[in-house]
Amino acid sequence: MGKVSGVRSSAPPSARRVVVKLGTGVLTDASKRLDLVQFAQLVAQIARLRAAGHEVVVVTSGAVGAGMGVLGYDRRPGSLAERQACAAVGQSRLMALYESLFRHYEQPVAQVLLTHDDLADHTRHLNARNTLLTLLKHQVLPIINENDAVSVTELKFGDNDRLSALVASLLPADLLVILTTADGLIEHFGKPEARLLETVEAVDSRIEAMAGGTTSETATGGMTTKISAAKIVVRSGIPMVIAPGHRHDALERIVRGEAVGTRFLAGSGRLSSRKRWIAFYHHAEGTLTVDAGAVVALRDHGRSLLAPGVIGCEGRFAAGDVVRICDPEGREFARGLSGASADEVRSRSQNRPEIIHRDDLVVL
Repeated sequence: MGKVSGVRSSAPPSARRVVVKLGTGVLTDASKRLDLVQFAQLVAQIARLRAAGHEVVVVTSGAVGAGMGVLGYDRRPGSLAERQACAAVGQSRLMALYESLFRHYEQPVAQVLLTHDDLADHTRHLNARNTLLTLLKHQVLPIINENDAVSVTELKFGDNDRLSALVASLLPADLLVILTTADGLIEHFGKPEARLLETVEAVDSRIEAMAGGTTSETATGGMTTKISAAKIVVRSGIPMVIAPGHRHDALERIVRGEAVGTRFLAGSGRLSSRKRWIAFYHHAEGTLTVDAGAVVALRDHGRSLLAPGVIGCEGRFAAGDVVRICDPEGREFARGLSGASADEVRSRSQNRPEIIHRDDLVVL
């Protein structure tokens, strides 16, 4: 179990709004084609949650995997253009299957394709949130995927575990469930003393060290990306569960608060929508290294970052860009909207003493 860090709480059995991420491994068979039996049981679980009064948002993988089967690839293509072709072919098949299966439960669905820029730009971020909330208001189930056919950077470096965490934080949700081929987070994986961790109270270095990659031909990440997703949602005040996607009762048991898979407990506080946007939805344009006194002032006392506390500045950024804030050892512990450009920080020529106002700064 991870270390205790403040007051923690698990998802209440009455978690109203649930984001469910369906991984490629639980959606496709050994031939890399969509597993129709598995799809049917997952859709049935989600439909039962909806019938019980829960709002559900699905973040789905499987488009590239589905396209691989259609285009005859035995393994995930190496080139970006080939992966994008697989995604373009597979996405339409993916949605057609969801539409057909949910129709049996009289549950309308909507396709929502997102790119990183959609969530990083503040106006588009708010528009995406309003669209999702409006769909939920009208009892429509949003099915979200990354727009892999056109998304260059995120198709190469992104993953749907992170996307599901960003969607959960965007809404915000009451619970994120990542369904995968694993039983959860395993301590001492591959050894005789291996055991499932049922509860993680904080994502510390020991928990991060347990995460490993995947050998799956269709998946883009292993437990590492799921731990990264957990760091986003628990800081946002949202619990997360990693659970096996082949269990036919997993979702219902999880929302009741029962022990299934690994549950990451959320902190007692929830960041504001704006601070979540600052903390998680940007590629940082630069890095500010601060001295030990500034670390304490920012982390423990909620102060603004003042110019005398900055001992290093990397990158080329403008005023208003998001920057990483690191301690003297180079560990990132906060992010913020810089009130000055990199040149102004280096030359100490900014017009105000604050480099980052506390309202524009988030301790991670």
